[in-house]
Amino acid sequence: MLKYEMIVNDLQKRIMNEEFEENHKLPTEEKLIEELKQFPMLAQITDADMEDLLLLLKREDFPEGSRIINENEEGDCMYLLLEGQVDVLKTTLYGEEYVCAKLNDSMHCVFGEIAMIDRDRRSATVLATTDCRTAVLSSEDFRAFCEKHPQAGCRLLMVISANLCRNLRKENENLLKVYSALVDEIENDR
Repeated sequence: MLKYEMIVNDLQKRIMNEEFEENHKLPTEEKLIEELKQFPMLAQITDADMEDLLLLLKREDFPEGSRIINENEEGDCMYLLLEGQVDVLKTTLYGEEYVCAKLNDSMHCVFGEIAMIDRDRRSATVLATTDCRTAVLSSEDFRAFCEKHPQAGCRLLMVISANLCRNLRKENENLLKVYSALVDEIENDR
């Protein structure tokens, strides 16, 4: 089955929220595009550009308990969470994992998107807490899409950049809180 057909079949179930019709018709491309535009990252992409993007997405399923992404491994793709729930985990200096976020399909979330910019190590682990269905976009396909559709590529990169900036600001705030608490603790011990 072609990648596109697999994504279409998966999204058809979600869009129609019922069993396939007797004749097993695929949903119209408009409905499929509408469903994908629920993802904030894809909301500003034109329908014409979205048609090409659909051809690049690959469906990948993960059973409950699977590690979809492993912290510190090289990243080469991003995931759109179509169905299921995941935990985003970070590892402490002592090797202990803790949950820093819980995501589910109703949030229309994307993870692993930093790999679209660089192929550095993953910043977190993503663990499937239920059976999950994802649409995967490789960094190679992302770059090819951006070259073919520069306006859409610019919009996607702006969304990724805005997310990175928001996360950096949040981490700076967290670091300041930890530093302040450490200073208070040291001063109280005097």
